[in-house]
Amino acid sequence: MKLQPKNKKMLLQAALGTIPSDMVLTNGKVVNVFTGEVLNADVYIYDGFISHVEYDQVGKDLKANKIVDVKGQYVIPGLIDAHVHIESSMMTPRNFAKAVIPHGTTTVITDPHEIANVWGVEGVRYMHEDSENLPMRQLIDIPSCVPAVPGKENAGADFLAKEIAELAGLERVIGLAEVMDFLAVIYGEDRMMEILKVAEDHGLYLQGHAPFVTGRMLSAYLCGGPRTDHESRDTKETETKYRYGMNIDMRDSSLCKNVPEIMAAMKNYRYYDTLCLCTDDRESDDLLNEGHINEVIRVAIKNGMDPIDAIKCSTINTAREIRMDHLGAIAPGYVADIVVLDDLTEMKPSQVYYGGQLVAEDGHLVVEIEELVLPLETRNSIHVKELTVDDFRLQAPIDSGMVKVNVMCFDDLYSSATKVMVEELPVKDGYLDLSNDSDLKFVAVVNRYDKDNIALHVVRGFGSDHGAVASTVSHDSHNLTVVYDTAVNALVAANRLKEVGGGMCAVEDGQILHTLELPIGGLLSPKPVEELSKDAACMKEANRKLGLREMENPMMRIVTLALPVIPEAKMSDLGLINVFTKEMIPLYVD
Repeated sequence: MKLQPKNKKMLLQAALGTIPSDMVLTNGKVVNVFTGEVLNADVYIYDGFISHVEYDQVGKDLKANKIVDVKGQYVIPGLIDAHVHIESSMMTPRNFAKAVIPHGTTTVITDPHEIANVWGVEGVRYMHEDSENLPMRQLIDIPSCVPAVPGKENAGADFLAKEIAELAGLERVIGLAEVMDFLAVIYGEDRMMEILKVAEDHGLYLQGHAPFVTGRMLSAYLCGGPRTDHESRDTKETETKYRYGMNIDMRDSSLCKNVPEIMAAMKNYRYYDTLCLCTDDRESDDLLNEGHINEVIRVAIKNGMDPIDAIKCSTINTAREIRMDHLGAIAPGYVADIVVLDDLTEMKPSQVYYGGQLVAEDGHLVVEIEELVLPLETRNSIHVKELTVDDFRLQAPIDSGMVKVNVMCFDDLYSSATKVMVEELPVKDGYLDLSNDSDLKFVAVVNRYDKDNIALHVVRGFGSDHGAVASTVSHDSHNLTVVYDTAVNALVAANRLKEVGGGMCAVEDGQILHTLELPIGGLLSPKPVEELSKDAACMKEANRKLGLREMENPMMRIVTLALPVIPEAKMSDLGLINVFTKEMIPLYVD
């Protein structure tokens, strides 16, 4: 995809100075992402593009209709998020834009596979329509894995090559989103080969997702086509992928904070040309109070990255990764997406320009974003059968005594990785009894797409010590997931989310502590970031009351419990899945 000026001849004349540019930013210190220099310069803008950068005669003979003195501040390209799910902010695309533009973000590459799992092609079209005519650029990658692992979970849609071809015609589609079913790529499964081919035939770049994949399996994955990865979680994994020529999208999300481990690897390398920055999943409270890509830059700097390198990784590197010409630099012929700021380490913009227009100043949006209410926003997406207490009780193969159970265990409180351990657990009156071990919880995944199936299992190390936590934000199929101590608490939480059309709920002793209502697809709220952030803060406090106190963002703990592309074992509405073999793991050991 190329971003072209409306009238190239007029842009040429502005570059030559034969006609005045629309505006010039004078007396600034331009960060040059090609050379790594910081130089005094005047930046000329004509019809949304940079027409000229004057390094020699700064402040002299300024040929522009409007002169803006930036008073010695730094001038950098608009920031680009290499990979984000807007749905994880729990805001609509328009409200998301209001939240991130003041932080200096002018472009995001968004993967709407959360809402695609709920509403299919219609959901992707909704995200495209709601992000029209914004003072930022929301580029879309087509979801590649809906559901994440076919045949092992039930979602609201199923994407094949036909759906990819249909969505490739949308104006701002540029890529195929993270190919999460990495085993299907590695072993050349027909369904995935067809999806990859249709994406390549439409000129889309292929975004990857390969957690813990190394060696020959990584070679096969790269030969399959995907070239990027935001799932590097430790130094060794990063080293292998970077040496193999994979683009690393260094992630700092509300859930996974991988910058320290990745930077420990990157310090050994001379070149950062294939390193980018991304947020992946960042919720409203973090966007409002910490920031967006500017916060990832701050974290990278704290972990040893030079500020200019961090800016390069969040601008021109990302533009090249997504094959986007004329984006990501302060240079002639590039789009005039520009951020002005006092300090390269604090990364607090004083001005943000999008296409040469001032859109934010001193942390506030200065342009209007039209309010929209689209038909999909009023539709209920929660279709769950009538539930009873018995639906959440886990029947055992014996009446009493001890039984061996394949327990799903989290590695720690800060990771979404899990393994399976065999434990002997007590049975009382024919049902599994976890009442004597507060670290053990029941987990239920309830299908919410007009199917009756409910999968029950046992989880250790989730983090809560009592009560029930429920969520329809449950990557990626977004079925209704509940982690609970008693069936009564689980029923109260599940019924509450049915009632409000989805969201998150915490229950203690049969009483609702808080409900975060997300009526749009069970994923999004119509509230702006300021209101939603307060609601989210209340949800976090309710979760902490149930024992989730040690993690920074307890609200996000439940969201990847049913994501069957994050090793080693995850839940779905069909049961527990071995991520590496795609085989179902029985609850009880024979």
